[in-house]
Amino acid sequence: MEELDLLEKIKEPILKWYQQNKRELPWRREKNPYFIWISEIMLQQTRIEAVMGYYERFLKSLPTVQDLAQVDEEKLLKLWEGLGYYNRARNLKKAAQAIQETYYGNIPEQYEELLKLPGIGEYTAGAIASIAFDEPVPAVDGNVLRVVSRVVASKKDVLEAKTKKEFTQKLQKIMPKQAGDFNEGLMELRRTNLFAEWRTNLRAMPFARNLFDQKGKFGGRNSSAKGKNKKKKRTKNGIFVGMSRENSHSKKGKDGVACEFI
Repeated sequence: MEELDLLEKIKEPILKWYQQNKRELPWRREKNPYFIWISEIMLQQTRIEAVMGYYERFLKSLPTVQDLAQVDEEKLLKLWEGLGYYNRARNLKKAAQAIQETYYGNIPEQYEELLKLPGIGEYTAGAIASIAFDEPVPAVDGNVLRVVSRVVASKKDVLEAKTKKEFTQKLQKIMPKQAGDFNEGLMELRRTNLFAEWRTNLRAMPFARNLFDQKGKFGGRNSSAKGKNKKKKRTKNGIFVGMSRENSHSKKGKDGVACEFI
């Protein structure tokens, strides 16, 4: 079975799984692009649990794009204190000012327009465009790459830019209408303990039955290769090496050094 066919098979199961298992997070209460944007930037290099307090405090002080564009740097950095990587905060203000000047105070809805803003790279643009505006674009970071690689039993190195580009193109072809939920489902799945189980048991996937054929082969491969996978889990293959969300492309793009630690 081709990789694209395997990915096509997980669309509905991922959406269903996410609806049943998603966590209640403050930025998920409504599809507010400003809230989603702030949360995505904060989640770079920081765990979800650690972000909560900073997120609430930041939005209480700067509830709108206009407030962010006009805040003085001293106050901004004080609000950001504890999150580190202060250039993220400075870029937030620069982007807010660009939104005020170029987009009349409205966060752009299109992926390509979002990419023009300071501090917003491919992953963040995909997350905002899909979650807030339902644009059918993928949001691919290191965590999503690991889930997708595992789903298709790929041996490609997710640390390589060409692997990210290839899987991004394939995900683009199978994006459902509920693109935001699909992207968040992939991210949420990587944060669960289920992913660790997949390292030694492909059938532990919540949607495994969609991927095995009648002969018990996974995507045209023999699913009994559990032992082989186990031996490889300490190799350089990105599928089996636990890393932070954007380590796979941490030196590229505008999304920052890395994203949320697992």
